[in-house]
Amino acid sequence: MNLKGKNVAVLLEELYEDPEFWYPYYRFQEAGARVTAVAPKIKTYKSKHGFPATADLAAGDAEAAAFDAVIVPGGYSPDHMRRSKEMVAFLKETYEQEKIIAAICHGPWMLTSIGAVEGRKVTAFFSIEDDLVNAGALFVDEEVVRDGNIITSRTPKDLPAFCREIINALSS
Repeated sequence: MNLKGKNVAVLLEELYEDPEFWYPYYRFQEAGARVTAVAPKIKTYKSKHGFPATADLAAGDAEAAAFDAVIVPGGYSPDHMRRSKEMVAFLKETYEQEKIIAAICHGPWMLTSIGAVEGRKVTAFFSIEDDLVNAGALFVDEEVVRDGNIITSRTPKDLPAFCREIINALSS
């Protein structure tokens, strides 16, 4: 798939799940997209396992109109992302512009923070099912779920299906 001309943001915060950040980061570059790591500040963040990743753009400077999709990795980083008004505002603006938003593992926590799950079919890591259901989502246990412009997945083993679905959404 050729994603030349597409711009994809991958959100970044402390304690991100290594493969859920790096797999899409490089997969979409490989497909020709311009990939930008967006975080609360331009600095280096450590994964759950201590691997560093440096942000390219601060969320306060990110404009939703500049991106075709935003990917929200899991790990413990979404809990930190939700604490940043700028991160939440950027994702909410992207959602309101009906861009593709893809969240994996604990990433759908960010979807609850922007009011994007009510009435939608989603999946995630099983431990946040209650949070999603309480926010009005229809939770299912599937490797990848697409409901309109929202794409969700459960764990790193679902990354191939997750990325394929994002590519399909960006290609249509």
